[in-house]
Amino acid sequence: MKTPDMPNIPVGTKGESQTEVTSDIAITFLGIEDARVLSTPRMIGLMEKTCRDTVLPLLESGYDTVGTHVNVAHLAAAPLGSRVTIRAEVIGVNERRVEFRVEASTDQEKIGQGTHQRTIINVAKFAAKQAEKRR
Repeated sequence: MKTPDMPNIPVGTKGESQTEVTSDIAITFLGIEDARVLSTPRMIGLMEKTCRDTVLPLLESGYDTVGTHVNVAHLAAAPLGSRVTIRAEVIGVNERRVEFRVEASTDQEKIGQGTHQRTIINVAKFAAKQAEKRR
């Protein structure tokens, strides 16, 4: 039976999201418009969000997850206008820690892959702890 701190998140749970590479998530530093591609930090952010969204419906109200570890390789570039699909799969659950396999791809190729770990938190307790740190 699941409890708020130890929910029932089955290994094998999968999630997916899609996004289009637009100028607001593409790199700008190469200077040539045709060289603009999905940035690595944005790809990793999309992977993290997909993982979060995959398990969020399985958590009790008042709980969420925060990222604690990322091990991702950016394998290929995704140019402006391309559609990127992010896939996440739960590969391990240990109490409050959830580990995911993540992958990003375009219609042409895999552009990123790796693992990501998130920790389940009680949002109110987390917020109180952060407020205390600010004092």
